[in-house]
Amino acid sequence: QPGRGTAEQRGYDWEWRKKRAAVLKRDRYLCQCDDCKGCTLPASEVDHVTPKSMGGSDDFCNLQSLNVDCHKAKTQREAAAARIGRVGERAGIR
Repeated sequence: QPGRGTAEQRGYDWEWRKKRAAVLKRDRYLCQCDDCKGCTLPASEVDHVTPKSMGGSDDFCNLQSLNVDCHKAKTQREAAAARIGRVGERAGIR
């Protein structure tokens, strides 16, 4: 996406890559989303439970392993909620 900067500019440097590897290992490379718990879907991505844009941190307790499809769906839900929130703020709904 234009204007987002590189991954390293957004804070995903070598330290993040080490933490990402540790989270995947902690979660046994299995998707941890609510829809997949108990299933054995392989995870290859690490997600912030509470997005950094909403005050989330890179603490291990705020990170979870997700498979590609679950991560994409969660990101889309969060983006839609953010858009609705911005529209509501402009309309004075909050």
